[in-house]
Amino acid sequence: MKGWVKVFSYTTPREAILKYRSIRLKLASDQTWREFKFAEGQVHGRGVVARLNDVDDRNAAQLLIGAELSVTRLQLPKLKRGEYYWADLEGLKVINLLGEELGAVIHLFETGANDVMVVQAERERLIPYIAQVIREVDLDGGIVRVDWDKDF
Repeated sequence: MKGWVKVFSYTTPREAILKYRSIRLKLASDQTWREFKFAEGQVHGRGVVARLNDVDDRNAAQLLIGAELSVTRLQLPKLKRGEYYWADLEGLKVINLLGEELGAVIHLFETGANDVMVVQAERERLIPYIAQVIREVDLDGGIVRVDWDKDF
C-alpha cells in the first residue's frame, strides 16, 4: 500500500488512535516533532495501518520508521475522579502504609489481568495497580501510597 505505515498504538482499542484529528511524530532521523493528520486508517491483523496526509509514497513512509507517536494532552479524554494517565504516575514516590519509601514509578505495563507499576529504588519492584494495593494517589504531593510490604 503506497504511503501506508504501521502504527503502534497504546489506545484501547488500538484503532482508537485513528479518531484523533492530528498526531505528532518525533522523527528518529533528527529527533524533531512534526504534526500529521490521518488521511485514512484501518485495523490490519492485530495492529493498525494508516495513511497520513503528505505521506504519498513508500519513500516518504520509510522516513517515518522508528518515529515516536503522540497526541497533545488537550486531545486526551477527560478522566473521571480517581483515574490517572500513566504519564502522570511516572516519577511519583511510592510509599507503603508504614511510611517506608519503596522507590519511584518508572513505568507501567499491562498484563491482561491488571496493570503493573514498575518501581525502582535499590532494586526493582513490580506492584499490581489494583484497588486492594493502591490506596492513594496524590499528584500534588508526588506520592502513590500502597499496601505493599517493603520485602516483596
